Amino acid sequence: MTTRPEPKPYILGIHAYVPGKATASDGRKLVKLSANENPLGTSPAALEALEQARGEAASYPDPDAKALRAAIADLHSLDAERIVCGTGSDELLNLAAQGFAGVGDEVLFSRHSFAVYDIAARRCGAEPVEVDDRDYTADVDAILAAVTPKTRVVFLANPNNPTGTWIAPAEVERLHAGLPADVLLVVDEAYAEYLDPAHQRIGFELAAKRDNVLVTRTFSKIHGLAAERIGWATGAPGLIDVLNRIRGPFNVTVSGQKAALAALGDTGFVEASRDHNSAERARFVEAISALGNHGLSAVPSEANFVLVRFDGDVKAETALTAIAEAGYAVRHLPSQGLPDALRITIGKSEDMERVIATLRELCGETA
Repeated sequence: MTTRPEPKPYILGIHAYVPGKATASDGRKLVKLSANENPLGTSPAALEALEQARGEAASYPDPDAKALRAAIADLHSLDAERIVCGTGSDELLNLAAQGFAGVGDEVLFSRHSFAVYDIAARRCGAEPVEVDDRDYTADVDAILAAVTPKTRVVFLANPNNPTGTWIAPAEVERLHAGLPADVLLVVDEAYAEYLDPAHQRIGFELAAKRDNVLVTRTFSKIHGLAAERIGWATGAPGLIDVLNRIRGPFNVTVSGQKAALAALGDTGFVEASRDHNSAERARFVEAISALGNHGLSAVPSEANFVLVRFDGDVKAETALTAIAEAGYAVRHLPSQGLPDALRITIGKSEDMERVIATLRELCGETA
């Protein structure tokens, strides 16, 4: 006989998500290049909406986020009835696993992909199955080969976090075509807005035509609203119905809904954020490439961060410490099988210059 409440055994297998650090080991506050936040901040229109929303703090939000869903649908040429909003896309990823997998089932995802997938599988009692990648990129053939009769959900981050890689629309289609009809494909597009706009619609197109595709997006990245926790998903009516049944009844705040609505209308801010990221990312990758003779290399990225590998005398841990001493927090991810790499968010121009200078100094290079 037990003397206290006992958790389900699969819950004890969860390693809680660890966010990017913002302070050094000695407590100093660091510039965060560890959480993939927007260095340009937040759309002025969204900030104004947040300020206006303060007057409605005593009221419950619209539980169905009707105005926000309508605006999302209008911007992306989608059906508002096939959209659900969540407390960040994290909530929706967890609900997808909870709604369609359970004890005895399997949830598949690629190695070196978003840590929440493992958590989402375990919290509903399913078995997380990590599939081999290819050059830090999701391997469609490997994923399809790993599917068994127990497979219920496949997560695909595209672009992928923390590697920044992506697979082309034709490969996403091939992955879906190879899956059984009763397996849910969740395409996590948290960083999709950083892609060339010509490549941003494959998830939407599949979700509009197929009954087993769910696409998730977030306002935390390019829209600069990470603090408000707003995400959304689109898919077939049956999928959206399941998520609506199990999500929180007032899961997106009044301020979050109003800020997200304003952010959607500020397309200039989104374009400026994409342009800044593209230019600074290219400059940063070029600088890392110039240190290749010291064992540094950059994994090709389509997101707002770069995974830098350290395969020479300079070790990732050494670089992590040096960058922190220079005033910056970046992400070291040994728990995700990346002990010899750092994920570095693309920040402001002056921040990237300082990080580059620090790495050059570590390698014995002078400007």
